[in-house]
Amino acid sequence: MKNFPFLSVAQAMLLLRVAIAVMFMAHAITRIANGTIPRFAGFLEDKGFIYGLAVVWAITVVEIVCGSLLIVGKYTRWAAAGLMVICIGGIAIVHAAKGWFVGEHGAGGVEYSIVLFVACVVIAASDKGRAGARLA
Repeated sequence: MKNFPFLSVAQAMLLLRVAIAVMFMAHAITRIANGTIPRFAGFLEDKGFIYGLAVVWAITVVEIVCGSLLIVGKYTRWAAAGLMVICIGGIAIVHAAKGWFVGEHGAGGVEYSIVLFVACVVIAASDKGRAGARLA
């Protein structure tokens, strides 16, 4: 177990960046491919948002652009921050009303979004371009 998990910190951060990027991008690409953007826009408009379609497209573009930036390792602090905004919005608008658990004990709660948010915090904190940031 001495060498477990057999990855360096840098390799683990790369894995985390790519995995988180794929999670966000999967939501955006699926939204486009399945044609559910208008349905999501209607949901937001029912919650009181104006220009729901524009908001959903903005969310979708942020997920794709920021995910792509994470994958290539550019502007990771900014990309992570953009995705953190998506997480906070999702928690406040969609998931908080559904409780904590996503599955088994609930349906659509906040736990998954909080994990994504914390992962984005870790990614942003590990950005070597940030003054004082160091991988331990």
